[in-house]
Amino acid sequence: MADLIIDIGNTALKASWCEGMTLGKTFRYQGERMLDFIFSLTAKEKPEKIVLSSVRNFTEQNIKRLEKECEKLIITDSEVFSRYGIPSYLTPDRAASIIASRYLFKGKGCTIFDLGTVLSVDFLDADGVYEGGNLSPGCRTRFRSLNRYTRILPLLDAPESEAETGKDLKSSVESGVIAGIIFEIEGYISHHPEKITVFTGGDAIYFAKRMKNSIFVVCNLVLMGLALIAVEYDKKD
Repeated sequence: MADLIIDIGNTALKASWCEGMTLGKTFRYQGERMLDFIFSLTAKEKPEKIVLSSVRNFTEQNIKRLEKECEKLIITDSEVFSRYGIPSYLTPDRAASIIASRYLFKGKGCTIFDLGTVLSVDFLDADGVYEGGNLSPGCRTRFRSLNRYTRILPLLDAPESEAETGKDLKSSVESGVIAGIIFEIEGYISHHPEKITVFTGGDAIYFAKRMKNSIFVVCNLVLMGLALIAVEYDKKD
């Protein structure tokens, strides 16, 4: 019997059926009817476990509805993550990424970049101990902020290619945002050259193509962490 793992972030829902650590097809949904989308996945097959990571709050009524869809509902929270020695203030997606990175890069220190609505950076030592992390605006958040908080700057998106230095208003915004993120990433990497660099999140591939350093891109890092929680849940004290 397969498990269903679900990650609800700031922008979209990602889900996958999994057998142990093997992920199946990944589903993505961006809209307001997320609960209905989950029920559409369970309509034909009931999972043994549903592991839910969400930055959004679910009502008690909706939690009870989800419990009827599976044998065991696991909502990732501080209690779950405390079993892994992860601080309670971390969001569920960051915590799941840490759990997956420990599994994938056992015995190696890691710098984990999640490049999405927020750019999060988390650090693990070679023993998998969490050393802390930082947050800053993600790529599209920076573009939107420039447009919202100024009177003349246009609303732009990440370009397919960008100039090193802007030659007009549009290219100045594009190169400024993209170069700023690259410099930020390279700064962290240069301060932790002994660590493996891991990219995940919606913009992971976009920025990995622009890096000179060796990068591990794991697009489903959060889902892998949730799958590991499903596998180990009953084993944890």
